[in-house]
Amino acid sequence: MNLVRTAMLLAVMTALFMAVGFVIGGRGGMMIAFVMAAGMNFFSYWNSDKMVLRIYRAQEVDERSAPEYYGIVRDLARNAGLPMPRVYVIDSPQPNAFATGRNPENAAVAASTGLLHALNYDEVAGVMAHELAHVQNRDTLTMTLTATLAGAISMLGNFAFFFGGNRENNNPLGFIGTLVAMIVAPMAAMLVQMAISRTREYSADRRGAEICGKPMALASALQKIAGAAQQIHNDDAERNPATAHMFIINPLSGERMDNLFSTHPNTENRIAALQQMAQEMSSVSTPPVRADNPVRKSRSVPSTGWGRGGSEPPKGPWS
Repeated sequence: MNLVRTAMLLAVMTALFMAVGFVIGGRGGMMIAFVMAAGMNFFSYWNSDKMVLRIYRAQEVDERSAPEYYGIVRDLARNAGLPMPRVYVIDSPQPNAFATGRNPENAAVAASTGLLHALNYDEVAGVMAHELAHVQNRDTLTMTLTATLAGAISMLGNFAFFFGGNRENNNPLGFIGTLVAMIVAPMAAMLVQMAISRTREYSADRRGAEICGKPMALASALQKIAGAAQQIHNDDAERNPATAHMFIINPLSGERMDNLFSTHPNTENRIAALQQMAQEMSSVSTPPVRADNPVRKSRSVPSTGWGRGGSEPPKGPWS
């Protein structure tokens, strides 16, 4: 079913791309846009994850460079029955995280240094479980492809602003068509982007809480991240707003309400859903906790960082 949704999404985004090409250059512009969209779809399928990781200058870590963080992801992936994803760190003070990759076998998860230093062990586990839920639900392909194509449509709209007015002989709709390309098409791409993001966040919250076993830890993490995200700017996200829907919390400034133009559901609504889930879980008997599963142990990470713990300063790639 997710493959069908992804195919439909690609068709819609391609149609938007072609429509912008048509209002800029008529049939010739539409054909050029179609060829470009087909090439981008193919390229994005194989490389969109690398592009997003490169945008945020993410650095891959392993068990030696970030043992605590890497261990959390490894244990959660085992709980979820997923292959071990690649693990990255983003050097950003804003606490946030995202997942990417075309399938679970080629997935990657990334957390910011701000998140790793601001949250405790259980909260980080909740966030990374949420991201692994996106991987398990195969949301990551759809989200990364959408980020690439939405950004391309926005750039094509900007192209119409500078060149559309000089091509009225090829533009069957004249100046009105240029306005459509400038305003309506990027907005339509944004609406498609948000439609896929907001509904999937609730699903990933629930599945992530199941994976980590602590809905309230994820709820606490969401509250902390949302509060900090409004105060700490993410310059890379501001320069690449088409990728905002990939993060667990909207990284862009000035979007607090759960409205039509928000890439994420209202954080309070998400927390309320997790609180309800916690009540449901507490009302039923649960199996005993496995002694060898550190993810389900309640503990705090030393405030010195996530490199090696203890009193030693952090030695990860973000130090």
